[in-house]
Amino acid sequence: AKVPFQVHFTSTVVVGKGIYIGRNVWKSFALSSGCYIQGGNGVYIGDDTLFGPGVKIISANHDPNKGMLWAEGPPVRIGRRCWIGANAVILPEVKLGDDCIVGAGSVVTKSFPSCSIVAGNPAILIGRNPPLKCDGS
Repeated sequence: AKVPFQVHFTSTVVVGKGIYIGRNVWKSFALSSGCYIQGGNGVYIGDDTLFGPGVKIISANHDPNKGMLWAEGPPVRIGRRCWIGANAVILPEVKLGDDCIVGAGSVVTKSFPSCSIVAGNPAILIGRNPPLKCDGS
């Protein structure tokens, strides 16, 4: 009830500094169960990005010197038209460019440029997504 978009009843959204979603992203949140989005340092998600069930996005770690308080840091940024597979985890300070694909069960600990296909724990680059937008055409 505290977020301005529809969320599946089994999902959790912790707002913090804010969660900003682009056009059509709410559809994935409404349909994908078991998601957890923590906006402690902010989360920005571009238009038409899709999420599988169980996706976790965590934008802030806890500061070990301040107990339960979130450590300050840059927001998580996910580009337009990305596809985040089931049970993937995106950790603080990560930036994903447009048209990225994150494999199911991956743990994304670092940033990747547009058109990256990443998978694993920790996620590594395994390929390139070749839409026209990515090859400069």
